[in-house]
Amino acid sequence: MAFQQGLSGLNAASKTIEVIGNNVANASTVGYKQSRAEFADVYANSLGGGSASKIGIGTKIAAVTQQFTQGNISNSTNPLDVAINGNGFFRMSDNGTISYTRNGQFQLSKEGYIQNASGQRLTGYAVVNGVVQTGALTELQIDASDLAPRTTTSITGPLNLDSRASVLDIADFDINDPTSYSHSTPIEVYDSQGNSHSVQLYYIKTAANEWNIMASVDGNLVTTAPGGSIVFSEGGIAQTISPPAINATLTNGAEDLAITLDITGSTQFANSFSESDLGQDGYGAGRLSSFSVGADGSILGRYSNGQSSVLGQVALANFRNLNGLQPLGDNLWAETSESGPPIVGVANSGGLGVLQSYRLEESNVDLTAELVNMITAQRVYQANAQTIKTEDQIMQTLVNLR
Repeated sequence: MAFQQGLSGLNAASKTIEVIGNNVANASTVGYKQSRAEFADVYANSLGGGSASKIGIGTKIAAVTQQFTQGNISNSTNPLDVAINGNGFFRMSDNGTISYTRNGQFQLSKEGYIQNASGQRLTGYAVVNGVVQTGALTELQIDASDLAPRTTTSITGPLNLDSRASVLDIADFDINDPTSYSHSTPIEVYDSQGNSHSVQLYYIKTAANEWNIMASVDGNLVTTAPGGSIVFSEGGIAQTISPPAINATLTNGAEDLAITLDITGSTQFANSFSESDLGQDGYGAGRLSSFSVGADGSILGRYSNGQSSVLGQVALANFRNLNGLQPLGDNLWAETSESGPPIVGVANSGGLGVLQSYRLEESNVDLTAELVNMITAQRVYQANAQTIKTEDQIMQTLVNLR
C-alpha cells in the first residue's frame, strides 16, 4: 500500500509544481488570475463499513481553481488600456462568439473597432444622436468623422454694468466712436457651416438705472436705436430686460443668423464692467483629437474645436460562480452551465467595478509566494520518493529472509 500512497504523493507534488510553473510563467501576463491545485485524500471502500484503524491509500487532485482576486493597477500611455478595479469582465465578440477577459489591452482596428491582440472586439452600448442605447449590446466602434458645426442661437450669461458710468445720449451712438457708448463686449459666434463671426454688444447708460443695448455682427450694426433695454432697481438688480434681436443676413452661403440674448441676473453695481460668464451655444466643425474611457465605461471623444461627445459605453459582465468559467487561453474565459449566465451592466453599478483609462491590471501572481511554494512542493516530492524507497527496502528485506 505504501507504494500506492507514495506514487499518489509524487503525482500530487508533480501537479502542484505544474500549477506553480504555470503561475510563474504568467507572472507578467496582464489580467492573469493565478491557479491553485486542490487535493483530496483517498480511502478504499469497504463493504463492512468504516474502521477505526482504516488507513488511506494516498491523495488525488480534486480541482485546479483560479483565484479571481484583484491584481495591482499599473500606469500606461495608451488611452485604450483599461483596467477593471473591482468585479467584472470585459465582454468580447469574435464574429458573434462571446468570451470574457480581464485583460484590458485594446487597440483600434482599421475599421475603428476596439479589439484585443487576438482580434476579438470589445462590446458595449452604442450612441445614437448623442444618447447611449443601453438596451442592446454591440461591438464598439469609434466614429472618427468630423463633428458637425452647430449654429449659434443664443448668447447667455449675467453681467455687471458699472453704476458709476456717465449718462449718454442714444442719438449720439456710433460703433466707431468709443465715447458714444459706456462699454462693449465682443463674443465669437458660428453659422450653419461652422464659420465664425464677431458679435459686438454695446451698452449705453441713458438715464439713472436705465441702459440700452445695441449689437453689430462683423462690424455691421444689426439693431436700430434704441435697441434693447435694461431697467435696474435702486438696489442695482435688473427688473425689466428687453434684449435686442441679433439677426444678420449672411452672404457666404450659410443660413442667416438669428440669435437671442439672455442676460437674466444682470446687476448694476459700482464695480467694473464684468461679463466673464457670457457664453454662446454654437461651435465650428471639429476633428477627433483624443478619447478616453471614464469610470462608468463611457468613451469620451474630444475634438479640435474644444467640444466633447460620448462615442459609446463599455459593458461589463459578472458571474455567480467564477470558477465555473472555462479557460480558453489568450486571457479569455467562456460561460458554462456551472458559471451561470452573465450579469451584464455598466461599470460602477450593480456590484461591478470601475474602469480606469491609461491603466492595466497586472497578474495577481505573488512571485515570492510561488517560489516558496515551489520549494515546499519539491520537498513533498522528495518525501514521497523516500516512502517508496523505504517500502522497497522493507520488501527487499522480506525477500532476503531465509
